[in-house]
Amino acid sequence: MTAALTIASIFTLFLFNCKGSLEKNVETASKTENDLQEATKSEAIGIIPIHHATLILTYKNTVIYVDPVGGIDAFSGQKKPDYILITDIHGDHFDPTTLKSMVLDSTLLILPQAVKDKLPTLNAKKVIVMKNEEKRDFGILSIEAIAMYNLRAEAIKYHEKGRGNGYVLTLGDERVYISGDTEDISEMRALKDIDIALICMNLPYTMTVVRAASAVLEFKPKKVYPYHYKGENGMSDIEYFKSLISKENSKIKVVQLDWYK
Repeated sequence: MTAALTIASIFTLFLFNCKGSLEKNVETASKTENDLQEATKSEAIGIIPIHHATLILTYKNTVIYVDPVGGIDAFSGQKKPDYILITDIHGDHFDPTTLKSMVLDSTLLILPQAVKDKLPTLNAKKVIVMKNEEKRDFGILSIEAIAMYNLRAEAIKYHEKGRGNGYVLTLGDERVYISGDTEDISEMRALKDIDIALICMNLPYTMTVVRAASAVLEFKPKKVYPYHYKGENGMSDIEYFKSLISKENSKIKVVQLDWYK
């Protein structure tokens, strides 16, 4: 009787331990799966810095080049673009030679009229002109052209209102703002529900670090990527920009990528 009871007790203890181990393994697997899903969700939009104002956005199988300059070698190893966005006519945003070196037969070019007026003949699938405040839906993404211009009297000569475009892209549930060359204009400050913001800051062509931070604190993107931050006197102080943001709103994450390798 005692031996039988002992064997039964051991068997019961074995089953209990197996159950506990199984539950723990299930919980761990579930946690890993949830972590993976969250990571996948947060990394749905990829940002590849090329140089200064030039970047690549990726979303699922869609590839978007923004202001491609620097020659074809700057895009070595990158996938062909489904879309190309161009913000302005200046050479650090628009380079006809780079565009002519690309295979664009499946690419939509989206640009302001001022760029279209200087565009050479290309083998692009289609060229679409957008003006400030215009919206277009392309299925996988929608695009809104946002004004970009200077406010300071001495700087208006660089970017007058209406010539260039910033852009807000909606990709899935995420909204991405690309400032182009601009100061802290009212159109930027009025933006809503921005998940990712790429913000310029260099003198004399765009705006100061302080004005850029002020605008970001007003429209409150979830993440902000400083870009286009080399000016006549070298690099803008990105660490100072970070400190201004974190001091007033620690929920806004400032992400610095290597734009000047």
